[in-house]
Amino acid sequence: MNNLTNVLHIKYPIIQGGMGNISNAPLTAAISEAGALGTIGVGTMGVEEVEGIITETKKRTSEPFALNIPISITPHLKEMVRLVVKHGIPVVSLSAGNPSPLIPYFHEHNVKVICVVASKKQGKKVEDAGADVIVAEGYEAAGINSNLETTTLTLIPQLVDTVKIPVVAAGGIGDGRGLASMLALGASGVQMGTRFIATKEAPFHENYKSTLVEAKDDSTVIVGRSVGRVRRVMKTPYADGLLQKEREGVAPDEFNNMTSEDHHRIGALEGKLDQGFINGGQVSGLVEDIPTVEVLLERMMSDANRIFRELSSYGMRS
Repeated sequence: MNNLTNVLHIKYPIIQGGMGNISNAPLTAAISEAGALGTIGVGTMGVEEVEGIITETKKRTSEPFALNIPISITPHLKEMVRLVVKHGIPVVSLSAGNPSPLIPYFHEHNVKVICVVASKKQGKKVEDAGADVIVAEGYEAAGINSNLETTTLTLIPQLVDTVKIPVVAAGGIGDGRGLASMLALGASGVQMGTRFIATKEAPFHENYKSTLVEAKDDSTVIVGRSVGRVRRVMKTPYADGLLQKEREGVAPDEFNNMTSEDHHRIGALEGKLDQGFINGGQVSGLVEDIPTVEVLLERMMSDANRIFRELSSYGMRS
């Protein structure tokens, strides 16, 4: 076991990314049951809705899972923090805000803290604040991204050289090759979101899944640059409309409304791709099938191990 799996008490060094208001118990539990760390993202959901997902997840698995709290996005920060302790959730993931004031409280209750960052500076700050694990997310990732737009390939080795705690790579990873490459760069594991959408247990609309399977290398687009809200989504009629609004000079409030979690759910859960958006990372072009979570994880680990065995032979050549 590497240091990440030891810290989080999981079998595979793979974490599910928070999925905001489309988070659900079936997928979270399936990921944890298969040996990785499932995650419930609270997004902007109400306390009762999140607690219901937590309760259902606990019924489906006794393995560890995490709660992702986007600090500046949830309107119920204090209540979400309390839910972690109330339900004995062993891991919390903190993003979209300053996690430093929350870390001591979680540690007092024996909760491991993952902090999501997008730069060396942020990584060092959360390490100094006591974070147990860092997730470093690159520009390739789906959903809301840092305005820095640093790629995963360049961010990970720089961050690994800066901090001593485990670093998890996020953005652009969806198979064993991606896992092996990030481990080779010094990461202790990977976080995935897009790839888990296209699994049998994921309760999302078939239009979402088929869009990923049919995706090519240029099937995602960045929206929100004009209003300082960088977000990577799949190219759809709704995304085209967002870009047109930006060209016309959309106001930040209007853009925020058009990319609200309500429109996220319309796209992801109802499959209405002309009325709502679907997040998707650049890894979408690598998605070719819809396996079970267990098959996906076992395949990733097998492929990564095979790659390392093959690479080890290079050292024997004169």
